[in-house]
Amino acid sequence: MKLLGIVACILSLTDCGAKAQVPLSNCQKQDIETLTTQLVKDLPSYTNRVNQKSRRLKRSVDIYSYVLIAGKAEFAPLSLGPREYLPTLPVSEQPQQVFITTLERQYSTGKLVQLQQYHWLFLTQTTGGWRLAFMFSRTGTYPNSQPPTPPRESSNGSVAQAVKTWLRDCQAGTLR
Repeated sequence: MKLLGIVACILSLTDCGAKAQVPLSNCQKQDIETLTTQLVKDLPSYTNRVNQKSRRLKRSVDIYSYVLIAGKAEFAPLSLGPREYLPTLPVSEQPQQVFITTLERQYSTGKLVQLQQYHWLFLTQTTGGWRLAFMFSRTGTYPNSQPPTPPRESSNGSVAQAVKTWLRDCQAGTLR
């Protein structure tokens, strides 16, 4: 890209002193609902790739999940308590809360276990595009025979890594 700018400058096709404007990707322009609708479609395959890359092939017991499906995202933010937290940023600059449910399947010593994961994402829009600020997850059985686990910080988990990779790919314009 830089080389093209230099060549154009030499050929006097552009103003050599002006900085080239990098066009915004579709992801940077999208609202959170549109962006997340596209993310949910690709989330199972992205998460499964993250899981496969992290497998240890020489392990005698290897338990890992396959994500079968991701449910429709929900956007109604949870209250953070009665006046416990007063944001200092304007609403447009605050992290956006997104809730996604995934259905996962694990194979362990010949047994099939299905889990429902509840993910609470905090996405923020920056000049470089949307970013995952942090994420919490809960695990439950499927069908719901027991209450889900308490929320755990999962910003470095496989689903979070998949979200980060998807956002990177979206901003690069490499999604189909």
